[in-house]
Amino acid sequence: MQRQPKEEVDVKLSLPLLAVCILSLAACDAAVVVEAPGPTATPEPATPNPTEPFTPREVTTADIPPDIQEDSWARLPTITRESLDADGQRAFDVIVNPDSRYDNGLRGPIGMWMYSPGMAEHLFPASTYLRYGADGNRDQRLTELAILTAARALDSQYEWSAHEGLGRNAGLEEEIIELLRFGESVDGAAVPGLGDKERTIVQMVRELIHEPKVSAETFETGRRLFGETGLMDLAGLVGHYTIVNYTLKTFDVQRTPGSRLLLPLP
Repeated sequence: MQRQPKEEVDVKLSLPLLAVCILSLAACDAAVVVEAPGPTATPEPATPNPTEPFTPREVTTADIPPDIQEDSWARLPTITRESLDADGQRAFDVIVNPDSRYDNGLRGPIGMWMYSPGMAEHLFPASTYLRYGADGNRDQRLTELAILTAARALDSQYEWSAHEGLGRNAGLEEEIIELLRFGESVDGAAVPGLGDKERTIVQMVRELIHEPKVSAETFETGRRLFGETGLMDLAGLVGHYTIVNYTLKTFDVQRTPGSRLLLPLP
């Protein structure tokens, strides 16, 4: 048998190996070409632009979920005084009486509180103090500023829509209301009526709701402007409206048909 030269054997052995390498490289290139693109980030919901016109929407009966009771506009019916025991009736009378802002009867989230008469009996006087002060002379313009800031930070359509008019009636400037409505920053904002007290209230309320704690700078500014009691009362007011917000969400309390929704929420 004639022996092939070594060089010829090497060449013949190399050709199949070279072909395999070429095919492997082509497969890798093809994989790169057809590789599916990675997942794209989900776009965040669009934030309402204050330069775009916002038109409040009127609540219709079609907006009301099927599990809502028409006497309370919530998931549970309005409690009657006659259905309560002696302790419950005492709590009821703390809220519904001629000198109360609920002299015409239970309504809204406070109406749901009466499903825990003991809680309602203690919380309602606290809410009155936090809103109006011990003597009823608390500055309602600044109080409504804090309430509207909290309502906006909590995305509470009910509370904002209930309090926008109250804020306006208390003297809160339209420019401040619009700043709050769209969640704009107070830093450097040249807005009529937005002084140090107003900026500090807005900043503190937003930090209370959105941050792990109030910053040292905001705390010291609030302490200087409002004193230690005023600072605690402001924190208490925000805490109260957080309880109100949780009540609204638990019982799905609705704005009544015919009323207007004044926040630009989905």
